[in-house]
Amino acid sequence: MTEACIVGWAHTPFGKLEDPDIESLIGRVAGAAIADAGIAPGEIDAAFVGLFNNGFSSQDFPASLVLQHLPELRFKPITRFENACATGTAAIHGARDFLAAGRGRFALVVGAEKMTATPGPQVGDILLSACYRREEGEIPAGFAGVFARIAERYFQRFGDQSDALAAIAAKNHRNGVANPYAQMRKDLGFEFCRAVSEKNPYVAAPLKRTDCSLVSDGAAALVLTDEETAKTLGKAVRFRAAVQVNEFLPISKRDITRFEGAAEAWQRALAAAGLGLGDLSFVESHDCFTIAELMEYEAMGLTPYGQGARAVLEGWTAKDGKLPVNPSGGLKSKGHPIGATGVSMHVITAMQLTGQAGEMQLPKADVAGIFNMGGAAVANYVSILERL
Repeated sequence: MTEACIVGWAHTPFGKLEDPDIESLIGRVAGAAIADAGIAPGEIDAAFVGLFNNGFSSQDFPASLVLQHLPELRFKPITRFENACATGTAAIHGARDFLAAGRGRFALVVGAEKMTATPGPQVGDILLSACYRREEGEIPAGFAGVFARIAERYFQRFGDQSDALAAIAAKNHRNGVANPYAQMRKDLGFEFCRAVSEKNPYVAAPLKRTDCSLVSDGAAALVLTDEETAKTLGKAVRFRAAVQVNEFLPISKRDITRFEGAAEAWQRALAAAGLGLGDLSFVESHDCFTIAELMEYEAMGLTPYGQGARAVLEGWTAKDGKLPVNPSGGLKSKGHPIGATGVSMHVITAMQLTGQAGEMQLPKADVAGIFNMGGAAVANYVSILERL
C-alpha cells in the first residue's frame, strides 16, 4: 500500500475575519487548494470537513456547505469530522483511510471555525465541552482553568516553571512575526511575557494572557492523493507515519503532569517511520497553552520527564536550535480556530518541506513531526511528513 501525499493546499489568515460565517471560510480555501494541486474540482472523489462548532455557529452540517462553492462535488461523499481541538487532523485521517481503501484517487480536506463573533463567556463555555464536564465543568476560567490546574500540579512537583513558560511564549511570538497567516505578528519579548501587568494579566494563575492561545476565525484546506499520482504533479509531501492515540477524558483518571497518550503517539509514529526524534528537522506542536508545549517536549522524548524547561531555556527549540518547535509561531501566535488548526499545521509543514514557507522557511527542512491534540491530551495525533 502506498502512503497518502499532500499535493495542494490553501490557508486564510487567522484572526478576527470579516467572513460572516463558516460557509464563507470554507469557500475561501476549498477551491483554492484544488487549484493549487493543479487538478480540476471534478477530479475530487470525496471531501472531509473538520468543524468543532458546538455552538459557535447556528449553521451546522458543514459537509453540505462545500457544495455551495464546489457544485462539481455533487453526488460525491462528503463527511464532517469532529474530535475537539484535533478536529482538523481527524478529518485528514478520514481522507487517508478513504484513499487507502482504494475508494478514490483524490480527497479534499477542509478545516474551518468562526469563533470571534461569539461573546467571550460563551466561547469559554463552548470550549469546556472538550473537557469532562461532570468533574471539570465548574473549574473557573474555562479551559484555561483546566490547563492552569495542570500547570499548578506540574509546578508543585518540579518547581516554578514561569521562566520556561514565558520563554515559550516569547519564542512563538518571535517566530510568528514571519508568518503571514498569524493572528498576532508581534515580538512581545521575554520580559513582557514573564511579568504580570495590565496588558498581561492572569487568566487563570499561573497562566497569564501570553500563556494562552487566541480565539480565532480561519480555515485551511489540502488535497491528498496516492504516491504514484503525486509523482506526476508539481509538488508532494508524503506521510511517513500517522498515528492516533486516545486517553481518558477525565483528568482525575490520569497523572496530569504527564501527557502519556501524547508520548505513546510519538513513540508509535517514530517507530512506524523508522526514525528517531533527532532525525526530524522541526516539529509543529499543539501549544494551546504554554504549559502544553513544555509537557510536549517531554512527551516527544526531547527531554526526560520533569526537565522540559531545559529545551526552551537552553535554546534547543528555537529556529536555530537542535529541534525547532513551532517555527510558524504555533497556536500561540498564529491563533487557534479549532476545526482549522490540525489542517493548518499540516499545510504549514508541507510549505516548509517544499521550500515554500517564505520568511518562515528554515534552512533545513527534510522531515518533520506534527502533534495535534484534542482536549487536555485526550485525542493525540502525530504525523511524520517528508518531501516525496
